[in-house]
Amino acid sequence: MIIHQNLFINWKSGGGTMLTAFIMAGGKGERFWPLSTKERPKQLLKLISDKSMIRHTVDRILPMISADKIFIGTNIVQVAGIKEELPFIPEENIIIEPVFKDTAAAIGYGVTVIESRYPNSSTIVLASDHYIKNEENFRKMMITAVETAEKDHSIVTLGVKPTKPETGYGYIEVAENCYVGNAVEAKRFWEKPNLHRAKKYVEAGNYLWNSGMFIFENSTIFSAMQQHMPHHHEILQNIREKLCMGRTGIELSMVVMEEFEKFEKISIDFGIMEKAKNLMVIPVDFGWSDIGSFSAMEEVFEKNKNGTVEKVKNLIEVNSKNNIVFGTGKKIIAIVGVQDTIVVETENATLICKKDDVQNIREILKKIDNS
Repeated sequence: MIIHQNLFINWKSGGGTMLTAFIMAGGKGERFWPLSTKERPKQLLKLISDKSMIRHTVDRILPMISADKIFIGTNIVQVAGIKEELPFIPEENIIIEPVFKDTAAAIGYGVTVIESRYPNSSTIVLASDHYIKNEENFRKMMITAVETAEKDHSIVTLGVKPTKPETGYGYIEVAENCYVGNAVEAKRFWEKPNLHRAKKYVEAGNYLWNSGMFIFENSTIFSAMQQHMPHHHEILQNIREKLCMGRTGIELSMVVMEEFEKFEKISIDFGIMEKAKNLMVIPVDFGWSDIGSFSAMEEVFEKNKNGTVEKVKNLIEVNSKNNIVFGTGKKIIAIVGVQDTIVVETENATLICKKDDVQNIREILKKIDNS
């Protein structure tokens, strides 16, 4: 299939199955404080260009899935921001989760809503805040993934060839001989490792980063939930009955609130991916990053002569190197004798953090909430 940029295509597989997308956009983006807030978390920020991360995500798949078949999963606090960023997405396609219960509940609920609108369809599940350098290659891999999912009735994910020992990503173990673009059986999912284990994974050569992107026939994921997460499946059956009432948006979230409270808080990886046998993975290499923290900016932007990522209008560096500096105003930011440090200036707050401590930024929010 030839993909044409900026052309809306209601793509169907060889079997004629309708393809939809579910984008998870309910995250808090805590590691991007103070740029990120509850109302405008990471996915709504313009971190890499003049478009928000979620707009990049949607634009990336519009050449193969039209707007009426793209669904956004979020929470009530972020609905206004999502509508502002994605005015062309039908309002009824914004699925509001009444309670945060992690990705197993989010995906199960989202696909249940999609199936009520487009029965017997297939779904691509995406995060709203990933960076993809080669988008054409991304779409080619997605089509391969959809065809694999429908041919084998499998759950397919994309595994990224690791470029370094990364402790912030989960890993997927595959057979020794795997090649970019060829679907292979996923032997096992591994959670985020320590640095020693991450180095072993990279040296072994048969471990891929877990991209968190999943592709499946809706019937396949429901069967997996029935087998491995029967309590989740039962709740989704109850929610499916409530969908017959034709409610959407806030009204629907209130109707399913009682059922949502019953979900166990667990990720899709723990709930299904670590247990299911019909898992396939496609090794990919299209310039992927999940933009999990400020440190990821070094993978996206070129550095200045001092090795610093400079996203500020007025930066002065003296005897400083290898920093990441964000500024949202016209103030001069001056750093002297500073290296391997993140500096972020906004109207309301300033962050100064060593790169090695970036995962602890969320601890600041806990202190703010408790103050």
